[in-house]
Amino acid sequence: MLSGVRLMNKAEILVIGSGPAGLKASLSAAEQGAGVALLERDSFLGGQLVKQTHMFFGSKEQYASERGFKIAEKLNLEAEEHPNIKILKDATVLGYYEEGIVSLEVKGKFATIKPAAIIIATGAQENTLMFPNCDLPGIYGAGAVQTLMNVYGVLPGKRVAMVGAGNIGVIVSYQLLQAGVEVPVIIEAMPHIGAYHVHASKVRRMGVPIYTSHTVLSAHGSESLEKITMAEIDQDRNPVTGTEKDLEVDVLCIAVGLTPLTEILFQAGCKMAYIPELGGHVPLRSDNLETSVPNIFVAGDVGGIEEASAAMVEGSIAGLTAAFNLGYGKESYSGLLAAAKRELEHLRRGPVGEKIRIGLESLSSFVEVK
Repeated sequence: MLSGVRLMNKAEILVIGSGPAGLKASLSAAEQGAGVALLERDSFLGGQLVKQTHMFFGSKEQYASERGFKIAEKLNLEAEEHPNIKILKDATVLGYYEEGIVSLEVKGKFATIKPAAIIIATGAQENTLMFPNCDLPGIYGAGAVQTLMNVYGVLPGKRVAMVGAGNIGVIVSYQLLQAGVEVPVIIEAMPHIGAYHVHASKVRRMGVPIYTSHTVLSAHGSESLEKITMAEIDQDRNPVTGTEKDLEVDVLCIAVGLTPLTEILFQAGCKMAYIPELGGHVPLRSDNLETSVPNIFVAGDVGGIEEASAAMVEGSIAGLTAAFNLGYGKESYSGLLAAAKRELEHLRRGPVGEKIRIGLESLSSFVEVK
């Protein structure tokens, strides 16, 4: 057993991942009285929040008008000061084994822990594109570009072409422009822009064209990226002959979606389903986010790609239920759970939440997990 992980003389709830979902799950469970061990493979807490400089939408409960990195600072402070939460940074989960044992590598040392409940909030990984010379230096995922700029203060290049007009692609383009980097184009394969109109309007007002129904055909350069060839595509996503165009850039930033990081869920034997609208393979789970394996919960992008606001609410639901299952918060559980579910439903209303609603409906068509 890992020394220092036992809280209140128990190994109770293990939270894997300290992004928005993991932080809220930890705080939610700890506030009910449960002992929480929060694991983070990086040397800092907050996940994607630490890279986000834009303001959040929604209500006060959803941190409206606050910037992502500021939200991370608040949640980090709350977690670090909570007596029921033990934080382990530089801690990587290696595997899930029989009888609920989780193995870890913590700052170069091997350890195991057997918690009573696990909340998996591992998030997602970036998708990429395959084209000739796609491995040239200067071709990044959007998350890497955000990390360079917003965490380490390093510009990725001078002239950046963006691939992907969803929220991530458009927001990172705006952040690049704010940093003084030239963004000559945003390339989007879909026939429409996926980002919120408020974000897309910002970059358009700054003179950045968004080419829908276009893709990157190839990259060119000797030692690093020097230019790309882009072209229009038809409804079958085949290049339209004669529309090829070369563009000189030193960076190509790819923002073409995310895939849930579900390895631990597969290892634990959770029932899974492939739901494209949710980003790929995701676990079957109850309305309270408990998977087919009792006392293993999910929250955030690992259960379906969505905004950070929704991830935080899911974290609250998972944390509340995990603690309740262990006998904590029996008097307050129903009211807090109902409020969180109402908040989540509100976030998923309208055209913005259509994709996640379709995905969740598809997921519910599978056999009940309980």
